[in-house]
Amino acid sequence: ASGFSNYSARGVDFFSPGEGIYSTLPENEYGINSGTSMAAPAVSGVAALIMAYYPELKPQQVIEILQKSVYKPEGLEVNKPGPLGNKLPFSSLSIIGGVVNAYKALILAEEMTQ
Repeated sequence: ASGFSNYSARGVDFFSPGEGIYSTLPENEYGINSGTSMAAPAVSGVAALIMAYYPELKPQQVIEILQKSVYKPEGLEVNKPGPLGNKLPFSSLSIIGGVVNAYKALILAEEMTQ
């Protein structure tokens, strides 16, 4: 979790990589950016993969797949986002306690459509 991450065991479903992401920039450039502008496209991209390969799935099923397929790093402690940085379990930073996982999401989508 980055120091600037939003977190909540009630309002954030799961995490997505959002710090130090190599991405496109204006004027045909590439560079490294951080923030929600980087994390949201990662989740959107996984959802788009699911929907492209399994168009018969309903939006709620895609959400369910994203939620159930996260990677949950067992026992990982991180600095609490914000200025104090106290250590706490990564799993406590979101409702599901994990990170989006494209590979697992596609496997689960395949299972749901059989």
